[in-house]
Amino acid sequence: MANKITNLLIFLPVGIILIIFCVANRQVVTLAFNPFLPEDRALSLSAPFFVFIFIALIIGMVVGSAATWFNQGKYRKRARTEAKEAVRWQAEADRHKNRAEEIVGQLPSR
Repeated sequence: MANKITNLLIFLPVGIILIIFCVANRQVVTLAFNPFLPEDRALSLSAPFFVFIFIALIIGMVVGSAATWFNQGKYRKRARTEAKEAVRWQAEADRHKNRAEEIVGQLPSR
């Protein structure tokens, strides 16, 4: 319940701010991809300004997420290796426990 309230307290103001941002930046701007001839319509894109901002934000989030994922690869590999080792050690401990129980079961009763 507290998580839902926290999300509501965070995402509601962010959503309102984004809506206000979109309404305030409706004017059409042209993004030119040809630095030598900006008037070239073949290499330009016209859209409301907030669209370019959102696209830049999304690209930044994707690139940042990918960089983090690749950077943490060594830790994921180590976790997989240690998990396999833990399973192997657990299996060996179970074998020793079963063997000890067999030996105790074979001992004469007093």
